[in-house]
Amino acid sequence: MTTLVNTDQNSLARALYNSGLLAEDLDYYIVRASMVIMFFFFGYQKWFPYEFERLTPFISNGPLIWWLYPAFGHAGASYFLGVSEWTFGSLLFAGFWNKQLGVLGALGSTATFIATVSIIPFMPEGWDVAAGGFPAMTGNVPFLMKDVVLLAVSLYLLRQDVLRLLKQDLVRLMRQVALR
Repeated sequence: MTTLVNTDQNSLARALYNSGLLAEDLDYYIVRASMVIMFFFFGYQKWFPYEFERLTPFISNGPLIWWLYPAFGHAGASYFLGVSEWTFGSLLFAGFWNKQLGVLGALGSTATFIATVSIIPFMPEGWDVAAGGFPAMTGNVPFLMKDVVLLAVSLYLLRQDVLRLLKQDLVRLMRQVALR
């Protein structure tokens, strides 16, 4: 029985390998591309009046972003977020070729999702009382929970880009030493 299971697992592993899914860095590129796409679409929404109102409970209850309304008003706060999202998405996109820009994009992305995750405990009616309260999510909290994963993805990209940048610098330094 064990031999049969091992044979099936080996066949599956070989099939995955041959498909290209196990190619080195494929996960890194897929995650980066996903974040670029996500920032494009979320940034695009911020330019329309329907989104100005949709953002009200998030910005109003955000301990790190509450200041956007007094500073810019409803439309301006939405535009600010849209520009920020497109900027971070563009920097993440540029990170395919330039790790320094990728680091800036990942830092911006990380800051974005720290700000949105910080809203979760402050969201009114975020926990369903009828279901016992926490952890029974309701209202806007389930929408914000995706940002926990996006924060982790942002930290992954930041780590990867910093490591790649350090490796790039080390290789450059070793070449300089070898040429002397």
